[in-house]
Amino acid sequence: MKAVVALMALAVLGGCASLKPAPAPTDNWTRWVCDSQAEVLWRFADSSQQDMDVRLGGGDQVYRLKPEPSGSGALYSDGVLAFHSKGDEGLVYWVATDDLIGRGCKAP
Repeated sequence: MKAVVALMALAVLGGCASLKPAPAPTDNWTRWVCDSQAEVLWRFADSSQQDMDVRLGGGDQVYRLKPEPSGSGALYSDGVLAFHSKGDEGLVYWVATDDLIGRGCKAP
């Protein structure tokens, strides 16, 4: 049920995003697409590769995520959004509700 609500929210947000063209990704953003067709743009915030910037669906809002302990792979979060990657794919979810935005996210 939560996944359905998250997908519906993404569809609404995606519809709103289509009303005005989003700026093209610049500054070395990596684009991944999830199994839910959610688009995730991410990049390391600086050369130390400690913090990560994440944008959802090509939107303007940038989430600055910090590294978190993880049993496997790399986990980044800001308490609102979480990005967990392992190898060349990952998943993204809302922390407070544990709602999945997308899994199987990887380069198209």
